Amino acid sequence: MAGRLADLDARISAAAREAGRDPATLTRIVVTKFHPAGLVERLHGLGVRDVGENRQQELTAKRAELPDLDGLRWHFIGQVQTKKARAVRAAADAVHSVDRDRLADALHAADPDGVPLEVFVQVNLTDDPARGGAAPGDVVRLADHIATRCPSLRLRGVMAVAPLSGAPAAAFERLAASAQAVRTVVPDAAWISAGMSGDFADAIAAGATHLRIGTAITGPRPAHG
Repeated sequence: MAGRLADLDARISAAAREAGRDPATLTRIVVTKFHPAGLVERLHGLGVRDVGENRQQELTAKRAELPDLDGLRWHFIGQVQTKKARAVRAAADAVHSVDRDRLADALHAADPDGVPLEVFVQVNLTDDPARGGAAPGDVVRLADHIATRCPSLRLRGVMAVAPLSGAPAAAFERLAASAQAVRTVVPDAAWISAGMSGDFADAIAAGATHLRIGTAITGPRPAHG
């Protein structure tokens, strides 16, 4: 795993330089979905300080099992059911998948006077309304709702997953446009969470600041129920 991590970081640095960007400005999040807590501990020992989880139960369990890993930040990157907002807020340092008012309101209500929770507006880059994410035309309104109605949330930017069909580069350009639109209402919401193992170079070229990398670092996911 140390070799895969080093190789991936070298590829990220090369892609950043190709795009005329400083690799130091990128945050590499290692997605540990379905892997045991022991793998997160190993990653921490290799210098990883940002990990991502897709499921609330896994996030909650792993964070409880690993309370003493200095500097480790837990990113929740999966879809959030409103009824699980309190549990997600209790375990996450950042939530990348806020896509509707009710979810923003629930995350705020879970700890209205607590340390501000960093959040991203998730943008749906497909034509399928059933996919996670707000429609591009609703992104600015949702960003304004978070900024004005949810003071315990700190909007940091936008997030998206590239569609399974079509060129990732074109999708990430659309996400960059949404990011620019969000900054008209929240000027410092400059983060863009985009790019996975197979398309991170395109995401970097489009301005991504946070990359969500799983199997290229962790290897194949174990079987799960």
